[in-house]
Amino acid sequence: MKFSLRQIEIFSAIAREQNVSRAAGRLCMSQSAASNALVELERQFDCPLFDRIGKSLHLNASGRALLPMAEQLLDQAREIESCLGGGVLAPLTVGATLTIGNYLGTLVIAEYMQQHPEAPVSLQVANTQSIVERLLRFDCDIGLIEGEVSHPDLLVESWLEDELVVFCGPAHPLAAAGAADTATLAGQAWILRELGSGTRRQFDRGVAPLLGRYNLRLELEHTEAIKRAVESNLGIGCLSRLALREAFRRGSLVEIATPQLDLRRHFYRVRHARRHESRAVQTFCAVCDRICGGVGRTADLVLPFIP
Repeated sequence: MKFSLRQIEIFSAIAREQNVSRAAGRLCMSQSAASNALVELERQFDCPLFDRIGKSLHLNASGRALLPMAEQLLDQAREIESCLGGGVLAPLTVGATLTIGNYLGTLVIAEYMQQHPEAPVSLQVANTQSIVERLLRFDCDIGLIEGEVSHPDLLVESWLEDELVVFCGPAHPLAAAGAADTATLAGQAWILRELGSGTRRQFDRGVAPLLGRYNLRLELEHTEAIKRAVESNLGIGCLSRLALREAFRRGSLVEIATPQLDLRRHFYRVRHARRHESRAVQTFCAVCDRICGGVGRTADLVLPFIP
């Protein structure tokens, strides 16, 4: 065999970082050693894998074709290492969107860690667009997302049914009304998630067309910030019922019934189609299903530890 597993590992790290120095630091080796390993790999096969632009390296067509195979080989090597090391699961990186990560993903991670305390696991929380980009860059092993996504390199599996809810503060005029039609909603000041989030995508697709022109007062990246702004009577919001359960119970926020709107949606599990499905990913998915208890809907989940 003309290449080594270490060369493939170095190539993968440089592809992710687009910088030899950062990749070397990630692999705990010198910059010169990492650079020499990449140059030797390219020389052995007379096949450049990057375009050199200043100090940055960008994958060329050959590098882009190699990267999924390299990641799959490294995943399988970690599985072999795990098996030889006594069956400890390989490291797992989970990407989760904000609603899932803050209100559900941490519970799944905790259950996973209780069952496999020796297995390294990390949770990255960002919006749907960011998680998808990380999956495509091989920075995440599996993603738990709120927004629908269609990409030829991704495998998307429906996981849970969720529901968005329109809500206001208890001092807002709509709190006493109990329900609102689209004409009334169109006249309100809205506080919404940012573009790129699954929640905002669902709102723009299922709600905004029925409102016509509406007043977008604030765009915020975090559900808790939106809840605080709505509690302060700055406007009304639209978030997952999962994120609002405790606030509704306390009475700090009030649901506005919207009979003209269909706010149902799904949470999805996503992974790279060309990446080896490791035993760690399989185990994590099993924990996801067990945590949900087979109910299939976030509204039916019994999760007393959600803040």
